[in-house]
Amino acid sequence: MQKETTEKKYQDLRASTMGSLPPSLDLPSLPLRKPPHLQLLSETTLLNLFKSQQNHLNYFFQNLDFSQALSFTQTLLNSRGTIFFSGVGKSGFVANKISQTLVSLDIRSSFLSPLDALHGDIGALSSADVLVLFSKSGSTEELLRLIPCARAKGVYLISVTSVSNNALANACDMNVHLPLERELCPFDLAPVTSTAIQMVFGDTVAIALMGARNLTKEQYAANHPAGRIGKSLIFKVKDVMKKKDELPICKEGDLIMEQLVELSSKGCGCLLVIDDEYRLLGTFTDGDLRRTLIKASGEAMFKLRVGDMCNREPRTIGPDAMAVEAMQKMESPPSPVQFLPVIDHQNVLIGIITLHGLVSAGL
Repeated sequence: MQKETTEKKYQDLRASTMGSLPPSLDLPSLPLRKPPHLQLLSETTLLNLFKSQQNHLNYFFQNLDFSQALSFTQTLLNSRGTIFFSGVGKSGFVANKISQTLVSLDIRSSFLSPLDALHGDIGALSSADVLVLFSKSGSTEELLRLIPCARAKGVYLISVTSVSNNALANACDMNVHLPLERELCPFDLAPVTSTAIQMVFGDTVAIALMGARNLTKEQYAANHPAGRIGKSLIFKVKDVMKKKDELPICKEGDLIMEQLVELSSKGCGCLLVIDDEYRLLGTFTDGDLRRTLIKASGEAMFKLRVGDMCNREPRTIGPDAMAVEAMQKMESPPSPVQFLPVIDHQNVLIGIITLHGLVSAGL
């Protein structure tokens, strides 16, 4: 009954929308789509696959020729030019990723498409460069066609393969053999283990180069300015603080009630109390205002001055301190604060840094 009702609704809708079309343009009746058959995967099956992949990776580690790995890494370390990577298909994706990793570590590197190379991009190569070719079989035609052209440019050629005695290895100056027991794929065809060991090998070499070149955390951060780690290592207080007209300032002799607009309008949750030479004398916060209203009553409340109730020993920070240090200082005992006045070595107020500002900057 449900099927008949659904079919009738479809036919009615079809008649209302297509009824005016000529017979030659009329659409045939569409069969109802059956819901897909749900298949279940047992936990044991999945667990066994992970264990098998782990065993395949262990085979790679146990059989890798570390003398080849060392020679490969040393060659890249001593390269005077750019380290190019190339590959086709999944190996190409891995080669591209490894190249990008090296770039992020301040090492000159680039991915060279074997197809585009034969249509002009090979002009990027020079005799000072190294070209690393990733291929599981070592018989990839696109890479084999690239070799004589790259050799004519004087490039040092390295193949990274998993099949012994292959054409690519025989044509290059150096070969690194990545031992492959078999693919995890039940047909031993889908490149899921071979690409995994390529990635592990390439990324491990990248970190070895990073250590050998003594890359500092600051240099690494400079290449990641948009990320949180980059911002935490690059941004200083002066880069994110509020300045000049943005500062909620007042004098210690000002009446508290006359400074309420200044207290609320600058979005800092405080007043920065200064003298005539802009030296910081203290801070007056929203909390101080609440305590003032509790203590004072009647006309006395309107006579209180900022200097009577301000904090004379606020936490401060210098403009050249790291922004992440300012956040740590705000959160330190005995109680967290929402802002820090920024002063120079003569205690002159030059800005304010707020927790909201740090969060907005991505720290």
